[in-house]
Amino acid sequence: MIRSEMLRRVADASKTWDILVIGGGATGLGVAVEAASRGYSTLLLEQGDFAQGTSSRSTKLIHGGVRYLQQGNLALVLEALHERGLLFRNAPHLVHHQAFIVPNYEWWEGPFYGVGLKLYDALAGKLGFGPSKHLSREETLEKIPTLASEGLRGGTIYYDGQFDDARLAVTLARTLADLGGCEVNYMPVTGFIKKDGCIRAVTARDEETGRMYEIACRVAVNASGIFTDAVRGMDDPSGEPLLKPSQGVHIVLDHTFLPGDSAVMVPHTDDGRVLFAVPWYGRVIVGTTDTPVQTPEIEPRPFREEIDFLLSHASRYLTGHPAAGDVRSIFAGIRPLVRGGGVNSTAALSRDHHLMVSPSGLVTIAGGKWTTYRKMGEDAVSAAYKIAGLEEHPSITDRLPLHGWTKSAAPHDSFARYGADGDAIRQLITDIPDLGDLIHPVLPYRKAEIIWAVRFEMARTLADVLARRLRALILDARAAVEIAPLAANVMAGELGKNRQWEKNQVAQFQKMASGYLL
Repeated sequence: MIRSEMLRRVADASKTWDILVIGGGATGLGVAVEAASRGYSTLLLEQGDFAQGTSSRSTKLIHGGVRYLQQGNLALVLEALHERGLLFRNAPHLVHHQAFIVPNYEWWEGPFYGVGLKLYDALAGKLGFGPSKHLSREETLEKIPTLASEGLRGGTIYYDGQFDDARLAVTLARTLADLGGCEVNYMPVTGFIKKDGCIRAVTARDEETGRMYEIACRVAVNASGIFTDAVRGMDDPSGEPLLKPSQGVHIVLDHTFLPGDSAVMVPHTDDGRVLFAVPWYGRVIVGTTDTPVQTPEIEPRPFREEIDFLLSHASRYLTGHPAAGDVRSIFAGIRPLVRGGGVNSTAALSRDHHLMVSPSGLVTIAGGKWTTYRKMGEDAVSAAYKIAGLEEHPSITDRLPLHGWTKSAAPHDSFARYGADGDAIRQLITDIPDLGDLIHPVLPYRKAEIIWAVRFEMARTLADVLARRLRALILDARAAVEIAPLAANVMAGELGKNRQWEKNQVAQFQKMASGYLL
C-alpha cells in the first residue's frame, strides 16, 4: 500500500473505474473491500487520512448493542451480533472477546438484566461469545475490586467484542490493496462531472501537490460519514439534510482505576445513555456522551459539561474517584446519525444504516456503526452495481479473511494487532536493533512501527502515525507530544523530508494534541 503507486493508477486517464467510493472511514472502506472482492475495479478517495474522523474515535467495541435491545430494536441487535461473529472469525488478530459486568444495586436489577442478556445470548446463536450469568456480590468485587461496594447486590456478566478501530481501518485499506483495489488518502473529491444528468466522473485534488485529477467512473458511492450531506450537496445543492450529527466524548484513565480484564457497563446514566468503562491497551476508556452538534468537524472539541458528566459517573461507580488531573487523554467524535421523523433526542435516533440513490445515480450509504460496516458495504455495492450496469457477482465478504489474518497472535503480544505482519516488523528490529527501542516509557510502541506505518500503511503526517497507526495520542496525550520530535525525525528519514518539514509537523501535531489534553 504505497501512495505513489496508487497515484500512478489514478493518473491513468484511459481508466474508467467500475465503482468509485468517496470516504475512507469504516463505511467507505467496507464498501470498497466489498466491491473489490466481487471483482469490480474499485477506487477509494479520502479527503484526509483513513479513519481520521469518527471511525478512529469509537468506544473500541464490536457489539450487538445492549441499549438497542432495551429500545426494542431486535432487528438491529440481531444483525449486529451476526456481524460481530463474522468479524471475529475474519479478523481474530484484531477482534477479541471482552467480559462486561453490569453491577446490580437494586433488588430488581439482577433478574431484569439477567433475562435481557439471556435474550442477547440467544440472538447471537452459534456466533455467540459465551453465556451470560449472575455473579454474587463477592464474585463481582473479585473481578472488579475498585467497583463501588456500598449497596452492591451482585452483578451480571456477559461477553462482547473489543478492537482497535483505527487499526481495523488500516487493515481494511490493506485488504483492499490485496484485492487489487486502489485507495488514496489526502485526496478530497471536489465535484461531479455529469453526462445526461448522470455522474460519469469526479474531480479530485491531491492535497500534497495541489494537482487536480478528473477520474471517470461508472458509479460513485458517497460513504463520507459526517460529511455525507456536503458530498450530497455537490450533487444536488437543493437537497434536504440527511444527518443529525451527535458528539460522543471519551476520557482515558490509568488502568489502576479498573484493574483486571473485565469492563463495566452501566445501563442507565442521568441522561439515559449506557456508560462503559473498558480496559484497553493498559488504560481505561470511559464513555460516552451524546450531545447534538450543528456542524461536523474533523477535530471536534469536547464540551466541559461532557467531561464533567463522565468524571461524575466514573466517580460514582469506581472507588478511585477519578478527577480531572487523572485524565490521560480525552477524545471526541461525531456520529453521522440519520434524521428520524419526530425524534428530537440524538440518543434516541436509530443506529440502523440508510441507503439512498439520487436521480444522478449517486449512491449514499449513511448511519450505521463499526460493527455493521461489512453489511453496509454489501448493501451499498448491491445497489451500485445495478446503477453502473455491471455484471452481478455475489458477496463473499462474510467469509473473507482480512489482511494479516492469523490465529497465532496472542492478544498481549507487542505486535498482535499486525497479525501475520508482526514477523516482518520483528525482522526490521533484527536488522536494525535500535528500531526495537520504545518511543516513550509509558507507551507500548517501538521505532520500527513508525517505519512500518510510513513504508506500508500510507502514513503521511505525524498525526497519521501518533493518533491512528499507533494510538499514542489516545493513550497519553502528553507523552505523545513529548515524543513528537523523535517520531517526526524517523518519518522524515523515510519520506525524504527536511528539518523544516519536521518542525512544521511537530507544530501542527502539538496544536491538534492540545484538544486531547484536559
